[in-house]
Amino acid sequence: MRAVLKYTALTLFAIPWVLVPIWLVVVNSFKPAGEAAELGLGLPRTWAIAENYGIVLDRGGYLTGLVNSLKVTVPIVVAVVFLGAAAAWAFGRSRSRWLQAAYFVMGLSILLPPSIIPTVYLLRALSLDGGSLGYVLAMTGCRLGIVIFLATGFVRAFPRDLEDAAAIDGASRPQVFVRILLPLLRPVLFVGGVILIINVWNDFFFALFLLQGSANATLPLSLFQFASGTLQSLNWNLVFAHVLLTTLPLVAVYVVAQKRVLAGLTEGALKG
Repeated sequence: MRAVLKYTALTLFAIPWVLVPIWLVVVNSFKPAGEAAELGLGLPRTWAIAENYGIVLDRGGYLTGLVNSLKVTVPIVVAVVFLGAAAAWAFGRSRSRWLQAAYFVMGLSILLPPSIIPTVYLLRALSLDGGSLGYVLAMTGCRLGIVIFLATGFVRAFPRDLEDAAAIDGASRPQVFVRILLPLLRPVLFVGGVILIINVWNDFFFALFLLQGSANATLPLSLFQFASGTLQSLNWNLVFAHVLLTTLPLVAVYVVAQKRVLAGLTEGALKG
């Protein structure tokens, strides 16, 4: 009975803070401009689903933003997961005070915002400013701390016997990492990958300064440019439709990955 009351209370608390905003965005994306301007919660008097979403796909830069978001998110996530796992292995096995200090510095990178001005100057000096490559390199460096922080505890919990046995059998250090460590770290790396996908996909601040031109714009930038282009007469129905389309890939990732994320978090709690 107590559990039922607890979940009922949590549900009632979530309705005004979670469900109502989601419903506001969804239902107003189905309305024509005049009705959506009222920002009401009722069903549309006139449905304009095909018109609204057609305009967003045609004029909102959605497809270009989708391609650009995929083009930067995939390499960032792959690079951060792989390099973060390798760094976590070094941090987890080393007793050097310098490496331990470096580990805490990497952990602080999760809390402290990155410095954008030196990053822009550095990329400009390397002739990498304004394009996807510079953005990928900058975001990879700034997001390494997430995977390092998650994976180092796992590495410390693993016994060295497996690595020693593989080394006795003739495996090199890279082979030990790829064949032993990566499979063992798979649950926590999967959780870190999902966090990275959400983080990079929704990034606006870094993209605003490091990506130039509509041809390189990711989905958050495309949404910003689309909304800013009609600032004098903001069409909320089109903005909400763009927001929903931008969010759909993340919803798909969550639906597919939720069980594995929960399994990874549970395994991490048990190892902790």
